[in-house]
Amino acid sequence: MFDSDYLPYAVAVIIALPFLVFAKQFVNSFVRLKKQEINFLATKSNSEIKLQALERMTLFLERLKPSNLVMKFDKALQPHEFVYLTEKNITEEFEYNASQQLYISKSSWQDILTSKNNVIQSLHKTYEELNENSKLEDFKTVFLMSYVNSEDYIADTIENLRKELNKII
Repeated sequence: MFDSDYLPYAVAVIIALPFLVFAKQFVNSFVRLKKQEINFLATKSNSEIKLQALERMTLFLERLKPSNLVMKFDKALQPHEFVYLTEKNITEEFEYNASQQLYISKSSWQDILTSKNNVIQSLHKTYEELNENSKLEDFKTVFLMSYVNSEDYIADTIENLRKELNKII
């Protein structure tokens, strides 16, 4: 019975079989760990992109605050020139950051858009309320006071972005 020509092959199969099973389990574990690592890196990268988008839009909102807008441009401008240049500046910066909406929640993006539109609307409303002889300093004062006396929608939007950030982190 032990004189068979197949005996060495049978022994080799019996000895090799556990090693093959172990090697298969090792390879499957390694592949699973690599997939988890790739998923982790993709999630981390996505979180970093969202974080950067939130940072950029927070910076945009800070620049949108009337207290920061009144500091821009030459003091010798007429109010209508200031309104035009400020609106142009806001629109250009908004368009530059428009791609960030891909990484921000829909409601936060809507809040940002509403804040931008409210500031532009406030600029125009303030200009329309002043008489033709008003100076730029008068315009800026009325513009700031109308913002201070209204709801602070920019601060509310920034707070909503903070909440969104806390969901990411």
